[in-house]
Amino acid sequence: MKIRIIGDSIPHLPWEERPEGSRAPLWRHSDNPIIGRNPVAGVARIFNSAVAPYRGGFAGVFRGETVNGRPYLYLGFSGDGLSWDIDPEVIRFTDEGGEPFQPAYSYDPRLVRVEDTYYIIWCTDFKGAALGLAKTVDFKTFTRLENPFLPFNRNGVLFPRRIGGKYMMLSRPSDGGHTPFGDIFVSESPDLTYWGRHRHVMGKGGGGWWQSLKIGAGAAPIETSEGWLLFYHGATQTCSGYVYSMGAAILDIDEPSRVRYRCRDFLLTPETWYEERGFVPNVVFPCAALCDGDTGRIAVYYGCADTYVGIAYTDIETVAGYIQAHSETVDGDGDIGRI
Repeated sequence: MKIRIIGDSIPHLPWEERPEGSRAPLWRHSDNPIIGRNPVAGVARIFNSAVAPYRGGFAGVFRGETVNGRPYLYLGFSGDGLSWDIDPEVIRFTDEGGEPFQPAYSYDPRLVRVEDTYYIIWCTDFKGAALGLAKTVDFKTFTRLENPFLPFNRNGVLFPRRIGGKYMMLSRPSDGGHTPFGDIFVSESPDLTYWGRHRHVMGKGGGGWWQSLKIGAGAAPIETSEGWLLFYHGATQTCSGYVYSMGAAILDIDEPSRVRYRCRDFLLTPETWYEERGFVPNVVFPCAALCDGDTGRIAVYYGCADTYVGIAYTDIETVAGYIQAHSETVDGDGDIGRI
């Protein structure tokens, strides 16, 4: 598959060449994890966090698990995408009238720029786990918008541009527990307030047991000449608990509910100490991906064992070729068929 990224140049993208002898579709940063335990005062762990290019460097919205156990969102900046200056104060939100509007808790953020505005989507409390949505243009003021969907829902990911004039968001409807199921859906909105035309994208399971329990959208989709590249997580149940791994799919550019290719095999699974050992062991959880439109390089940020932040690298031809070579055929409803 000859494929290219449709997007901006990021010449300062974090990057390391593939290690000699490696055949994996993604390779880990040699100095992972890039954020360790107790990163700022009052925060025990940062993980499952989002990053976006900003003013020649990078801005990050981080899931910070505080020392009382409750998660909140924190803001950070970096010149190289590796070393981060993280504000020890939580992000302060207002409503659209300018009044304070703080979430009771907030976790697993995604950060997506659409046109000239940056949007944060996270899991918040709305009589149960639901998606919160906020916007900023300067990373100084953060305005909360209407929650896009009813509870229960997690893993909200906004597309980086409108499709057919509409905003599009991936999500995973769930339940009031720890989501022992989960398929990915896509919804559209003319104004980021009213959401509808919900479509099923793809379900758990398939040929790979690594995604047999549930799946969820990860990084904001990357626009390519062959469709939207989506990194996602999949979970399986083992005799000692859940294991989270990373997969990928390519969605149709105009109708992203149509899956063109989907990995049967994982891209990355817990194998290192910082992925296997932590507050929640055996977790690889992608939340952000930076891509350079000139070189095709991609840096994927992922949570490690609900304790650390790691980076893995690939390029568009490598990952797309892997998806195609290890793909499952998919029908129009996103259900897995025979190869």
